Amino acid sequence: MTDDVIKMFEESGALLKGHFLLHSGLHSPVYWEKSLVIQCPEYTEKLCRMIADHFRQSGAQVVAGPTTPGIILAYETARQLGVRSIFAEKDESGTGRIFRRGFKIAPGEKVLIVDDVLTLGGSVSDVLAAVKKLGGEVVGVGVLVLRSAKEPDFGVPLYACHRTEVIAYPPDECPLCQQGIPLVKPGSSQPKA
Repeated sequence: MTDDVIKMFEESGALLKGHFLLHSGLHSPVYWEKSLVIQCPEYTEKLCRMIADHFRQSGAQVVAGPTTPGIILAYETARQLGVRSIFAEKDESGTGRIFRRGFKIAPGEKVLIVDDVLTLGGSVSDVLAAVKKLGGEVVGVGVLVLRSAKEPDFGVPLYACHRTEVIAYPPDECPLCQQGIPLVKPGSSQPKA
């Protein structure tokens, strides 16, 4: 099934190859642009079905995701499970997440958390904390891509549609820089005319 996931990312143009500046400051020859795969409803449906099928017996009563791509993934996964979906937004400090807009989680309600691409797990940890603050019980975490050699431990089952290790270099050791390949910051490059 992992080959199917790679194919969906490649066909949607979401698996990028080149020389990228990652959020961490490291450089990488590969970038997973999850928004490009999520723009394709048929791929979003298939990927979320993989997550929903994995957690179908978990008893999840609600699916929660972080803003922004997590909203779409939470909705589609919840639709396939026949439960409701909610999303957590950045709090006022910008350091955590909270549920707004009247979203509620009842004490003991079983929650499945979903996200797009997981590296260190910051967004997932923030949503997990927001769920626990409201007394919800997290039954698992589902992501499209886990791009880390070391799997984060959230204390609940973790499922990834695809697992890969990100090749990354400190800027001063980057062979792509040494070859003179232009560095691109994903999401900030301008389309070619």
